[in-house]
Amino acid sequence: MCHHFHLSLQSGSTDTLIRMNRRYTAEEFEEVTKRLRKAYSDVILTTDIIVGFPGETDEEFEETFNFLKKIKFFKMHVFKYSIRNGTKAATMPNQVPGDIKELRSKRLLAFSDENELEYIKNYIGKEVKVLFEEKDGEYYKGHTANYIMVKVKSPIDITEQMLTVKIKNVQGLELEGDVN
Repeated sequence: MCHHFHLSLQSGSTDTLIRMNRRYTAEEFEEVTKRLRKAYSDVILTTDIIVGFPGETDEEFEETFNFLKKIKFFKMHVFKYSIRNGTKAATMPNQVPGDIKELRSKRLLAFSDENELEYIKNYIGKEVKVLFEEKDGEYYKGHTANYIMVKVKSPIDITEQMLTVKIKNVQGLELEGDVN
């Protein structure tokens, strides 16, 4: 079983979640993340966030940002709310302007990259099991059990093999290592 869970939060503001017609609060969501982290020492949590949902104030966005800092997701998929005709949200008051949605999106994406980089740097010097899935240029790439991308150079085809890799550094947002 992969120790990677994708939990679709949408917003860290309970008021925004209510407007989105979600059936959970930010506090209930946080409790789920705590249980998963208690059950799996190497768990990775990822999420989806929507910025600029109708009525999202600066204060609600900051509440979401602070909630995300507290939860510390490995990665966040950030989407700018867009009107879909026929939905209740399309006719809601206080539609958020596009430039504000863009700024909020960029801020969360940068924060997501910071979290991911900080997390994967902890793997330098460690050994991990990797299931290799593809060749990309001079590298073979695959994922750890908790879904971190690892790449290695190998003179032989190692696709579809699970091998132990000693992590030596980070390139971009990927780990690089050598097969043991």
